[in-house]
Amino acid sequence: MAGWSVSGFSEIRELGAGAQGRVVLARRDETGTPVAIKYLDGATGDEQTVERLRAEAVLLGRVTDPHVVRLYEFVAGERGAAIVMEAVDGVSLKEILGRHGALGPEAALAVLKGSLLGLAAAHAVGVVHRDYKPANVVVQADGLSKLIDFGVAAPSGVGSRSGTPAYMAPEQWRGEPAGPAADVYAATCVFFECATGRRPYEAADQVALMGRHLTAPPPVEGMPDPLRRLLEHGLAKDPADRPPGAREFVVELETAAAAVYGPDWEGRGVRGLAMAAAALAALFPLAALLAPGTALAAGGGAAVSAGGAASAGGAASAGGAGAAGAAGGAGAGAAGGAGAAVGGKVALAVAGVTAVAAVGTGAVVFAQQEDAAPPVRPVAVAVSTQNQRYTDVPLEIRNAQYVQISGHRDPAVQRRINTALRAPLDWTARQLHSGTAQVGAACTTTAFLTTTARLGLRGPRFVSAAYRTRNGYCAPADGEYPSWAVTVDLDTGRALTADDVFRPEALTPAGLRTLWSRLKSDFPDMWAAGVCSGGEDPERADFLPRPIEDVEWPPTATPFLAPDRFEVSWSPGGSECPYDRLTASYAQVRDLLKPEILAALPTGSPAPTRS
Repeated sequence: MAGWSVSGFSEIRELGAGAQGRVVLARRDETGTPVAIKYLDGATGDEQTVERLRAEAVLLGRVTDPHVVRLYEFVAGERGAAIVMEAVDGVSLKEILGRHGALGPEAALAVLKGSLLGLAAAHAVGVVHRDYKPANVVVQADGLSKLIDFGVAAPSGVGSRSGTPAYMAPEQWRGEPAGPAADVYAATCVFFECATGRRPYEAADQVALMGRHLTAPPPVEGMPDPLRRLLEHGLAKDPADRPPGAREFVVELETAAAAVYGPDWEGRGVRGLAMAAAALAALFPLAALLAPGTALAAGGGAAVSAGGAASAGGAASAGGAGAAGAAGGAGAGAAGGAGAAVGGKVALAVAGVTAVAAVGTGAVVFAQQEDAAPPVRPVAVAVSTQNQRYTDVPLEIRNAQYVQISGHRDPAVQRRINTALRAPLDWTARQLHSGTAQVGAACTTTAFLTTTARLGLRGPRFVSAAYRTRNGYCAPADGEYPSWAVTVDLDTGRALTADDVFRPEALTPAGLRTLWSRLKSDFPDMWAAGVCSGGEDPERADFLPRPIEDVEWPPTATPFLAPDRFEVSWSPGGSECPYDRLTASYAQVRDLLKPEILAALPTGSPAPTRS
């Protein structure tokens, strides 16, 4: 492997090395996008080790979820093999536990929930991780986490003793088939370690450790009753006595956490994780890419807030007051222990718990109010691009755009918002992947998917995005998957339906005929000929999801709140009219829209204004 690198990328630095290979931070030459590249550690031409990495890429390529690192491509040739994947800017949970010890129950629950959601996405496509452990979880600067390294993952039901002994389920110790319940067991072990600072089962040697995993009862002493039941269920010796999968365990977790710590437990837990990660910001892989002008503190010097005053070697609070001490000073940590001051790394200000973590010549700042509700602030809305090459089927995602937000005051709501905003891309990718797999050997070329995203309203109440989807099949065929628009409520994270946008009378047959009479088509000739409209009056069902062969397809018609006009994305799919855009001024349709929608329009008032 010496001297070999994937073409089209410039290596920045090595992130780590282990038994399976080394991982480097690199930059894609064409776009400048940072990526992580995992190089296989094996002799050139070693087919077995190359196939091992290829198998990991195949399994990772099946999973598309914000809690799992994204696979970009697999590269194999005469000189070696590598996986190109998303560069996650954060620090491993193993490193955090090694530096901080116990994180406290709320932060531990937040880690468990994020990991379970990632594992659930893997389980949904038939993949079992089989080696979930703190080293395979990266905590990002915002406190959210991602699963990485599926090196020993396998299809559900495959048996072996692969895994890390401290977290292996009893069935793995016995060499029996491992299903989703084995990942639930491992995640529960890590939850216990995060909450208490120690592993649930420890022993002097591996034989004794196996015995404890096989026979010792779950160590639940001292845990509140709801969390005790959570541990007992997740650490059950018989997989049949555990939750059947990660998704089901999430439901139990949320119920137990709310019962003990109240409905706001997750926000506090995520803030605690962010503080713990901030203390180790110097280890963030993308710290090497910080622009020189972003420095807020340098080499242990003073960090100055917007207020202007600073303390030597420490931090200034948002109002300008000095921190309670130098960088080694103490502070109250969020979520019970995770945010405690760490010598030389983090200063915690008295007012607002402001942490400043030195990163070489720069700094990363996290500010949270523990005693007051977080301030309402505008979220950042951006269009991102995804490129991905699947390894199990001939399918590529090419420059596919999707809309994402950041900076929301509630991390859980932000995840719901981003899931809803990505839905057109993720849904279409799943359908095209499934269809390509069914074609199998009949594929004559590589299928592809691309999307174009347009931003509409972007706060303060709603974010609206319109997608135009284009795809090509791997076998001779025409037609495209539907395109549609999404509008999300920033308070709840819920995607709006037609019932949320239109007054009830607008969705009656008479109301829809009125709406259609005011809309203008991008393809008026085809619309007049009945090609795109179908030659029939619109129906309320056109605005509802459509069940087709056990798959819920998006509505044919979806409203889009553009900055300057009202639109309906009309997309029955197929080859004759895969997409049309119907538009009208807001003044033309204001009597058909609900008052809360009108109030959110750029005028800020339900009443139209004269220009």
